[in-house]
Amino acid sequence: MKLSIMAKEAREVPAVVAQQLEKNEGAMQELVASLKQLNPRLIYIIGRGSSDHAGVFGKYLFETEMGIPVCSAALSIAGIFGKQLNLNGAVAFVISQSGRSPDILKQTESAKKGGAFTVAFVNDETSPLAELADAVIPLSAYEEKAVAATKSFIATLSALLHLCARWSDNNALFDALNALPESLQKVIESPNQLSASYLKDTRNTVVLGRGFGYAVGREVALKLKEVLGIHAEAFSSAEFIHGPVTLVEKKLKLIALNIEDESASFHTDMVNNVRARGAECLDLGFNADAFVSNVHPRLSALLLMQRFYLDIEHIAIEWGLNPDTPPGLNKVTKTQ
Repeated sequence: MKLSIMAKEAREVPAVVAQQLEKNEGAMQELVASLKQLNPRLIYIIGRGSSDHAGVFGKYLFETEMGIPVCSAALSIAGIFGKQLNLNGAVAFVISQSGRSPDILKQTESAKKGGAFTVAFVNDETSPLAELADAVIPLSAYEEKAVAATKSFIATLSALLHLCARWSDNNALFDALNALPESLQKVIESPNQLSASYLKDTRNTVVLGRGFGYAVGREVALKLKEVLGIHAEAFSSAEFIHGPVTLVEKKLKLIALNIEDESASFHTDMVNNVRARGAECLDLGFNADAFVSNVHPRLSALLLMQRFYLDIEHIAIEWGLNPDTPPGLNKVTKTQ
């Protein structure tokens, strides 16, 4: 069976993560030395699309593990309104696969002008962004030809985890990260979790997660739109109860992302609440699977995404869609 480009690239993730960890260790040590000297009071995330979703993961990661406030840049502030922010004492994490989007470059220039120390998490090490940033952490995902990001997204999460582990001197997290490629490979070999039958005739759906599950839930919703043409929106499972839960009366199908961490019991309570109201909800995750039972809770979301990417690619093929080139999309999006 001939695999799509998206499927091939998603299956490269374990090798990408393993090589990235080895390649970036020296750069991480240098960056950590600079960050410890800077002692930033704020992490400012610059990114769009999947890169912005990776930034939400970074928010939960660095606030949870290091207590540093994290916020996302509103790119229109510099690009459209022409306003300059005071970012003295901040570090800006700029996340981009291509490193060539005009709005990302302009916001990076603005962040530097505002006093921020800029770090590019970028796949193309020859890009304008790599030249512009004060420090570069290569994603090392190689060329990604499918429009829908897969390996570059998970590679961004692993790079953020690598930095966090070294910056916070969290040896347990670093050791778990080194074992991640093996777990990712086992996930690739595991059964599908999301099926075409569940999504059959679905035009709208809601993705529910909590904490790190919500962070990757935004990426899940985006891919349902991009690859399958299904309108999907991500909510924190707690936030969904505050109003949007009325959508359940429309017989909406939901997808629950289950992460085995401190948020698990709270998320489960909210999902059970939604089910009690008559919602049909499918669970995704590896919480009860023995072969990933010892995975560090900060890494569970990466396993979920690995399986999800393969599942939606399979559904797209089954539905006669081209997962590699969704209509109306380009690999590099040029916005101001």
